[in-house]
Amino acid sequence: MGDLAVGARSGHDGPDERADGAFGDDTTGDDVTDEQAQPPGGETPGDGDDDTAGGSGGRPRNQRSFWKELPLLVGIALVLALLIKTFLVQAFSIPSESMMNTLQKGDRVLVDKLTPWFGSEPERGEVVVFHDPGGWLEGQTAPKPNVVQKFLSFIGLMPSAEEKDLIKRVIAVGGDTVSCKEGGKVVLNGVQLDETSYLYPGSVPCQDSFGPVKVPEGRIWVMGDNRQNSLDSRFHQQLPGGGTVSNDEVVGRAVVIAWPVTRWATLPVPDIFDQPGLDKAAAAAPLGAVSVAGALPLVLWRRKKVAARHTAE
Repeated sequence: MGDLAVGARSGHDGPDERADGAFGDDTTGDDVTDEQAQPPGGETPGDGDDDTAGGSGGRPRNQRSFWKELPLLVGIALVLALLIKTFLVQAFSIPSESMMNTLQKGDRVLVDKLTPWFGSEPERGEVVVFHDPGGWLEGQTAPKPNVVQKFLSFIGLMPSAEEKDLIKRVIAVGGDTVSCKEGGKVVLNGVQLDETSYLYPGSVPCQDSFGPVKVPEGRIWVMGDNRQNSLDSRFHQQLPGGGTVSNDEVVGRAVVIAWPVTRWATLPVPDIFDQPGLDKAAAAAPLGAVSVAGALPLVLWRRKKVAARHTAE
């Protein structure tokens, strides 16, 4: 039953009060005015009763209609979705086969966009989404989305089809040296990487030789898991940056395959990138510099001693 309805009182001795507390409007006789219904004493029935929702004899307040609140709820949901897309996570669609079998064409991945806000930089082994550094997607055209697709991608409920983004695996970071010989393995800071855990079955780690490349600070070297079908850092060394990607171009790290549900999986960093030798090799240059600095005073002292001996003679 809807809101409580209050009808006109009849001229009978007492009001026709229904069991639910509402005065009916189906009494016998004609409707009467307030003056006719007013009993001796000047008080009308119900005077002094509390007319609020908490009153004993009053009627409850009308609740706001759900359909009036729906636009507000939708607006709040859209704002939250936009904030989540901007600062927390965003969905991306895999457009090619360059990351098979880790990622297949048509997969939807969720990308962590929060961590970079706290100063975190890409690390070796992570699968990252990044903007085109310039010239990587030259000549490739993206399909034009309709209005609904644009809106859904704007609030983060659907991957964007217009943004020129790529997804690859980080192999080397700033300060690392990476190289490869045709038919061999990728060599990172002098250590050969066993990439069988994530490379596409049958894929050769290096079908072409490159390097050694010293990755500048604040940049990364990226490669696809399907090496024979990935236009990655190896093929853009003629561009500014020498094939490396600036950390500022990185949107975030892909952390989970969200769709289809049969492909749901996390995207952890392979164990090979936790080898202690990778960091030791990278730290060799600073250690050598410290050794030279420590030996310099000894060399100067010895030269001074020799000069004093020649003077005495």
